[in-house]
Amino acid sequence: MTAKIDPQTLQEELSTLDDWTKPEDRDAIEKSFKFKNFNAAWGFMSRIALLAEKMDHHPEWFNVYNKVDITLTTHDAGGISEKDIKMAKAIDAFAG
Repeated sequence: MTAKIDPQTLQEELSTLDDWTKPEDRDAIEKSFKFKNFNAAWGFMSRIALLAEKMDHHPEWFNVYNKVDITLTTHDAGGISEKDIKMAKAIDAFAG
């Protein structure tokens, strides 16, 4: 089972991430991305899907046209884990 990270570590990690935020109502991190068009958004999501399968760690997401909203949490840890931080960094790299 994956361990949830402690609040201090979470704050330190969030400071290294670009525009990822922790919502008040749940133990997760989230970010919205906007692309030129649907094709670019879908390509971005495809890259994330391949990573998610490799990591066995799947995001919650919502897509409309060129916008992708992503929420990361580790359900079996009951909150945010190092898996979420690692995935957030990779997602930012994919977004360019």
